[in-house]
Amino acid sequence: MSQTLIPQATSPLAMWLDYLANIHTSAIDLGLDRVQAVAQKANLIKPANTVITVAGTNGKGSTCALMEAILLDAGYSVGVYSSPHLIRYNERVRVNGQDLSDEKHTQAFDFIEKQRGDISLSLFEYGTLAALRLFQTEQVDVVLLEVGLGGRLDATNVVDHDVSVITSLAIDHVDWLGDDINVIGFEKAGIFRSGKPAICGQPKAPATVAAHADDIQAELYQVGIQYQYALTQDNTWSWMHGSYQLDALPVPSLPLPNAATALMALATAHLDISDVNIVNGLNNATLPGRMQVIHQTPTVLLDVAHNPHSAQYLVERVSQCYANKTIHMVVAMLHDKDIKSTLEILSPLASVWYPASLTGPRAATADELCQYLAQDQLQYSTPIAAFDAAMTQANADDVIIVVGSFHTVGEVLEHWQSKGE
Repeated sequence: MSQTLIPQATSPLAMWLDYLANIHTSAIDLGLDRVQAVAQKANLIKPANTVITVAGTNGKGSTCALMEAILLDAGYSVGVYSSPHLIRYNERVRVNGQDLSDEKHTQAFDFIEKQRGDISLSLFEYGTLAALRLFQTEQVDVVLLEVGLGGRLDATNVVDHDVSVITSLAIDHVDWLGDDINVIGFEKAGIFRSGKPAICGQPKAPATVAAHADDIQAELYQVGIQYQYALTQDNTWSWMHGSYQLDALPVPSLPLPNAATALMALATAHLDISDVNIVNGLNNATLPGRMQVIHQTPTVLLDVAHNPHSAQYLVERVSQCYANKTIHMVVAMLHDKDIKSTLEILSPLASVWYPASLTGPRAATADELCQYLAQDQLQYSTPIAAFDAAMTQANADDVIIVVGSFHTVGEVLEHWQSKGE
């Protein structure tokens, strides 16, 4: 690519993202050599005093949001890196709960561009390095890094982090990680560090997780063994680790297993956090696209559940919160997901289906979804068309659920916001 086409620090963010999407041969390129070389050259290996890296099939974003809310209440400056975004790229980097400006992102991209020389980086690798640079320049106290894919070979794993977290383990990215849960466990455990705390929130995790922790002498904290949690009858919950116990905790809007994991991670991070900070953080933590209600009559609920594990959790929550309601299910998915099993789990909830097609190389069509739905369904060209149809057909006391992918939820959320409702 000729020099004239390289964006500048002052170029629009959209120009940078277009450039980054086209300079590397493959969107996903697992391996650390290239990104590590740039990270070391740019002095980005330790972007803050405390770094917590979070891997897992589901629950990464929720676990980071819960830790973020508790840490902000405790007065820490906090950077969060997450992916994918719902609407705008800027959502991937939060500092003290806020997205950063386009200008800050383009300056960080420009810095990485100058550092990388002739090393080729994928968009995700580039974005990860730029995020580390932003956390460094914003001088945050704590960085929460969400792993993109797997763990061992993910770009985030070049960082010298203090605590490793696995939120959950299930079969998801089959094309990249295979369908063997032991292999997936090993890949996720690849973020563990010798002599450092490693938290596993997956009950009865595959043996490869503990085996790898033993091999490298990481300090493993396994849910159900080193820490426990339990719902109590007055709709509060308790959390236990050794002789330490927290009682009468508020149930957060985000999944309880992730809250328990977040507390264990923070407990090992040697940070100054009070019980009051924990209670406030649990009450304050939210995350767009996770059981997110954007309208009341009818109820419109957005959830990015896109695999059997997350679909099961959604079904349990909706069954509790919206029993005996007519449910309109707007769904669009990526074809590399386990569409069959995910739709089978969602099926008992759905009174009416609105299957839609996504666009892009990984998109599944509405026709592909309909192969796994019981009767002939009306198909929709986009999630927005499906959502508009559901809004037209739903009664005031019905529930519309938009589900299946970050893309699906993001398109509908942007559409809703643009209408200014």
